[in-house]
Amino acid sequence: MEDFSDILAPGAVLAELAVPNKKTLFQHLANSAEQIIGVDQKLVIDRLVDRERLGSTGFGAGVAIPHGKIEGLPKVRALFARLAQPIDFQAIDSMPVDLVFLLLSPPENGVEHLKALARVSRRLRDRAFVAKLRGAVSQDALYALLAGGEARNVA
Repeated sequence: MEDFSDILAPGAVLAELAVPNKKTLFQHLANSAEQIIGVDQKLVIDRLVDRERLGSTGFGAGVAIPHGKIEGLPKVRALFARLAQPIDFQAIDSMPVDLVFLLLSPPENGVEHLKALARVSRRLRDRAFVAKLRGAVSQDALYALLAGGEARNVA
């Protein structure tokens, strides 16, 4: 069981986020990152958009891992969002995305960024785990799953 409690705070999980598209999603994620992590939301949006220009971070099966490097961060930090409705993300399999794991890292910490990206990617390729995330009925249940615990209130 992979535990993300080292990079994901309990308040950094958004359940049933209603957004119509990737641009609005990035605005919501950046706003949440500013409130929860204390990073400038414009900088977050700029980094996410820059990274998406290189290719979509939607890696298939309804999952995306947008990521960027943000000056001033002391360590890798994350936010997770389960969307109310899937959105087009130009994913590799052309499927819409409903699970989004945002990773933000300090620019000088490339190795830790890659390790976190690999951890998240590996865990979100587990179909049973992804099904649990989609079935969790609350923000607390989502966090329990992501923090390595078993959620009690899963549909």
